Amino acid sequence: MLLAALTALFMALGYTLGGTGGALIALIVAAGMNLFTFWNADRIVLSMHHAREVDAQSAPDFYGLVRELAGKAGLPMPRVYLIDEPHPNAFATGRDPQHAAVAATTGLLSMLSREEVAGVMAHELGHVRNRDTLIMTMVATIAGAISMLANFGLFFRGGHEEGNGHSNLIAGLLAVIVAPFAAMIVQMAISRTREYGADAAGAEISGNPRALASALAKISGQAGRIPNPVAERNPAAAQLYIVPVHVSELFSTHPATEKRIAALEDMAAEMGAPAIATPPRASALSPTPQPRRRASALDPHRR
Repeated sequence: MLLAALTALFMALGYTLGGTGGALIALIVAAGMNLFTFWNADRIVLSMHHAREVDAQSAPDFYGLVRELAGKAGLPMPRVYLIDEPHPNAFATGRDPQHAAVAATTGLLSMLSREEVAGVMAHELGHVRNRDTLIMTMVATIAGAISMLANFGLFFRGGHEEGNGHSNLIAGLLAVIVAPFAAMIVQMAISRTREYGADAAGAEISGNPRALASALAKISGQAGRIPNPVAERNPAAAQLYIVPVHVSELFSTHPATEKRIAALEDMAAEMGAPAIATPPRASALSPTPQPRRRASALDPHRR
């Protein structure tokens, strides 16, 4: 329904501006730009974060955990990356399950227990299984076409006042301001539904909704305090992460973390999942406090 609403908004804007030809050109150009991004998004995003690929030799615990979860999810083994940043976060990228990659920061691995890391990575594999990269590319294509068409709207209508300058001005304002803003709202709504879907998939894959809920609470509590240089340079990267970064709830691409935790708690109750103590009970591979630094068993720097 949201995709249909976005498409209808694009068609209405094209009709308002009076030219199906201009609307078609805008759609083709936006589709071309987003198609390039779709095929190259994984390389762009991983390079942006200076991520390094790891394997069973360089990060055996973390790689083995992802392999175990991918098997439970019925997915091909994705490429696995680590980002040497204290900021706790993770994301998935790639155009389809056969070309997927998952990444986590060393800060996340140091902060969470093994069960919580499993919940986070299961969430990212949920994005892969749900093909959210494909869905969001479709959304970006239409939203990009709307923005492009709105930017050129005044030029398309500039020489056609037809005796009523006021109506022309109103149409111009509608094109430049209202349509892109409406497209942004619909785009954020679609992104938020995909986060709920990935949470549900992650809880199913890991079998422990409360571990994911505990991880979300920990990450969201630190995400705003620890600097994230990539998100500061490129605010659009914030939509990749499991929790938002320095964005108000109104304009966030993610639902409120409290609502996500509540949904996971409801799911845990339905599944009869065991309760997690506060603070979460440490597993046999839990982080061990060290001077100036905490390292989990999943952290490749731990010796």
